[in-house]
Amino acid sequence: MDVFAHYLATMDDAAQRARTCGILEWVGATFPALEPKIAWNQPMFTDHGTFIIGFSTARHHLAVAPEAAAIAHFAGRIRRAGYDHTKLLIRVPWSDEVDFALLTTIIGFNIADKADCATFWRKPATPG
Repeated sequence: MDVFAHYLATMDDAAQRARTCGILEWVGATFPALEPKIAWNQPMFTDHGTFIIGFSTARHHLAVAPEAAAIAHFAGRIRRAGYDHTKLLIRVPWSDEVDFALLTTIIGFNIADKADCATFWRKPATPG
């Protein structure tokens, strides 16, 4: 994907670059209606102007960022896949296999859950 070419070119580790490229290409092929873009120096995909999923790289892992609502919804499944996560991102170690079924489910959830969303990010839940 040309939109990600500059980002990928900045990655020093050829294996990590190839793996990241493959994942980004997989998202684009699996969800062709999503718009690939770079924002905040990260590759991400949007749908009708709303954030669906983003990616960033670190020394030991690929970070997958689907927003807190998706992580909270799938926390058990994320842990069963063997991934560590925070409130905002999932860490996929470079040494681990990518659970594409889990990614499909998370991305599909965000697309459906944000179908009527008119903002880039979900609005924070209000206590009550």
